[in-house]
Amino acid sequence: MFKKYFIFALIIFLAGCATLARDNLVALFGAQQPTRFDQPRVIPGAVSYQHEVRPILEQRCVVCHSCYDAACQLKLGSYEGITRGASKAPVYDGARLLQAPLTRLYIDADKSSEWREKGFFPILNEFFDRSAVAEQQASLLARSLNLKARHPLAENKPAPASLDFSLDRTNQCPTIFEYTDYERNNPLMGMPFGFPAISTKENETIQRWLQQGAPRDDMATLTESTEQQIQHWEAFFNGTSMRERLVSRYIYEHLFLGHLYFEGENSLQYFRMVRSTTPPGQTIKEIASRRPFEDPGVTTFYYRLRPVNESIVAKSHMPYALSEKRMKRWQELFFAPNYSVNHLPTYQPELAANPFKVFEQLPVKSRYQFMLDEAEFSIMGFTKGPVCRGQTALNVVNDHFWVFFRNPEFNDNIYGDYLSTTSDLLTLPAEHESNSLVATPWLHYSHQERKFLEAKSTYLEQRFAKPGSVNLNLIWKGDGNPNAALTIYRHFDSATVLKGLVGEKPKTAWVINYSLLERIHYLLAAGYDVYGNIGHQLNTRLYMNYLRREGEFNFISLLPQASRIEVRDFWYRDTDENIKELVYGKYAHFNRETDIPFKGHDRPEHELMDMLAEHTELSRSRDYELTSVVADKDLLGDLQSLGRVQGAALSWMPEASFLRIELPNKPALNFSLLRNTKHLNITHLLTEEKTLVPEENSLDVVPNFATAYPNAFYRVKRAELAEFTRAIKNLNNDADYVRLVERFGVRRTSTDFWSISDALMVDYRKAQPISAGILDLNRYENK
Repeated sequence: MFKKYFIFALIIFLAGCATLARDNLVALFGAQQPTRFDQPRVIPGAVSYQHEVRPILEQRCVVCHSCYDAACQLKLGSYEGITRGASKAPVYDGARLLQAPLTRLYIDADKSSEWREKGFFPILNEFFDRSAVAEQQASLLARSLNLKARHPLAENKPAPASLDFSLDRTNQCPTIFEYTDYERNNPLMGMPFGFPAISTKENETIQRWLQQGAPRDDMATLTESTEQQIQHWEAFFNGTSMRERLVSRYIYEHLFLGHLYFEGENSLQYFRMVRSTTPPGQTIKEIASRRPFEDPGVTTFYYRLRPVNESIVAKSHMPYALSEKRMKRWQELFFAPNYSVNHLPTYQPELAANPFKVFEQLPVKSRYQFMLDEAEFSIMGFTKGPVCRGQTALNVVNDHFWVFFRNPEFNDNIYGDYLSTTSDLLTLPAEHESNSLVATPWLHYSHQERKFLEAKSTYLEQRFAKPGSVNLNLIWKGDGNPNAALTIYRHFDSATVLKGLVGEKPKTAWVINYSLLERIHYLLAAGYDVYGNIGHQLNTRLYMNYLRREGEFNFISLLPQASRIEVRDFWYRDTDENIKELVYGKYAHFNRETDIPFKGHDRPEHELMDMLAEHTELSRSRDYELTSVVADKDLLGDLQSLGRVQGAALSWMPEASFLRIELPNKPALNFSLLRNTKHLNITHLLTEEKTLVPEENSLDVVPNFATAYPNAFYRVKRAELAEFTRAIKNLNNDADYVRLVERFGVRRTSTDFWSISDALMVDYRKAQPISAGILDLNRYENK
């Protein structure tokens, strides 16, 4: 034994950096054992993963290692993610010709040995020898932390240009056997990548845990009250009548992304609604289909509530409350109306991907109201759904727009008949599953769109032919529901959905009706496969063009007839005339005059926005309005001055950042700075930069936290706020912005970066305890 460790010490000395190659690792520690963590050990008195290690990983590692865009697919938000390890295969690949194998944590494999068979490699020691030395030297986690400790970045300076922080960077993903060369060639790429090292105390805690064999705590048990809630809801979801089964299918296909929680419970435990081959009361065996509407592969299955054990990250967190009020509401929507369900639809792709056919037996008004009740959640599916990194779906919408909804009272039998006759024109790309051609489907959907727009135009002109029928009552007031008006911000390849009408009046707005809302969900949430091939991804992106144009058409149709073309042309400057005709004109038209009382404003679209704001006044949320949150009039005035900064100077500012204002003898206040990048149009797939109009850029100052992906942190003393505003207003080049960062910014290499990050997270959870999650720092700037 002494001889063995003498050899080990000699190798360490000669190597000079505590690294070992494959042959040395195998010689010293034995063959790799991929089943070692299939049954993780619980060691009484050991360092607690749950209470000591996990908090460190969440604060320092999960900020970059979560969701599908985690580098090397390494998800560090749970013990299962750690023992799964990493992979060299990327999830995001916009050029793949065939769909990729599924690698969803908790779904596509259960044990670490099963993940090894899928190409994942360990970041923990999986060798025979379980000595303290082996546990560290054969662990990528230990060595990557130590590499950063030995080679920290220069403090308070931009990180070296050799470090690539772009989202499309090539991840190297070295295995433990390749780490010797990796350390030698990349001394500055220790973890956390591009940020300060974790503290000595934090590192010692993780290293001691690793030396002990990375033990696991006893699994926490659910409270008796929570167990009773699970039984109550699973009984509801698994009713046996055909109506109950169809309703549950509808609910599942709309809530499968949600983090469900029981309102009123003392502890906040989230659950996923899943399909399982096992009934309530037994261990859940989740059915691993690509999409929630695909064939489960078994005759009998059950809807179950599976606890979420991963860390909650803001970019994918979609909370949804279950309560007795919710149960009563669903009873009113789906079981009180008089209708019958006489057959259950199949799961054939061409049918299952079309919700208008699958659920045609359920009342249209009930389906729409179900989605409207939590419209923010329904829309959020395309910003927080299966993408995590959404340029494919998001660069098809403007940077800032408001959303209103068609009144569900108009979803009567007449609308139901119209929807039934047009359902064949509402098919979606998921009908081709995840291996799709490009040209043929695109031509099909393009032709289909024109036919649908013509049918819709005919229906609208017949339905609203009577004088006075086109009025504000066409828009849902909300009846006290704060989902009646929403704001969407797009930050290049990420987006935020907020309740209320946030920011200055935007360039565009949408009015969403039932068929549009349902297609948004089945296109970008239920039907989108991040593992799909280039055809699937491209067809999804192109189809979203249709949905954006339809939402804009619904809004434009409420304007005075004489102004509709002018507004359309302004929204689509420098665009092909044929595209404009798809928004409003030849294909999409509404030859009826509005009866909304316009007063001749020079911007009728803004006048309509004002009237819709007043129309939804009693329901509208004001949580993100400065005037509702900031009581200090002087501070409010200074923040409004900051929000009035416009023009090309903002081109040097990041898309989304946090401003922390430090007040004397008071807690700091936090705001989001959101740059609204203006475009001539947003019809270009790969050349967005050619449509930019920098002189029209604007800035919204929003209370609290309005992005999951901050690009920058600014720390400003109250007395310096006016100076901060002037500095932004006077930006002319990159050097000016660097000076602003040096004065007010928190660089990724700042000595106090982690303390600021931690303080922001504490305030985030205080301000938004249900919706808050760990922020993503992958997009943090390097200036």
